[in-house]
Amino acid sequence: MAPKTESSTPKTELSTPKTELSALESHLGYWLRFVSNQVSHAFARRLAAAEVTVAEWVVLRELYDSELAPSALADRLGMTRGAISKLADRLIAKDMIVRRASVADRRFQSLTLTRQGRAITPKLAALADENDAEFFADLDIETRDRIAAAMKAIVRRKSLRGAPVD
Repeated sequence: MAPKTESSTPKTELSTPKTELSALESHLGYWLRFVSNQVSHAFARRLAAAEVTVAEWVVLRELYDSELAPSALADRLGMTRGAISKLADRLIAKDMIVRRASVADRRFQSLTLTRQGRAITPKLAALADENDAEFFADLDIETRDRIAAAMKAIVRRKSLRGAPVD
């Protein structure tokens, strides 16, 4: 019997059907992310001048109006307790918040702003306002309201949780 040899017929490459690919720029998510990245990076740079991260700012802002247990803060922000613990440790080291144990139950702790934390939070809020103005002030109020309403509707419909901190 003769050994098997390759066929003399030419091999053809597998052809894949041509499909139309949508352009990156045709996706609303692309534009949302594009703008979001710019807004977030600009805000992070503003906060960096005050030696505060975006995540730290979010914690400071949440504690400005209330004293909270770390677990309650984690639930409110949609973060893990471990993440809150690390953020709290950093803010305690910066003398911006304090961890207090309950007199009635020493196992229960709460987080609250220090005098320095209470003083800096409005200044950081002003930076947030300036950042929003830089990107959105040229939009009329109706457009801003429609964008905010659309984003909030998506958050509700998709049951999204977690504060945007990065």
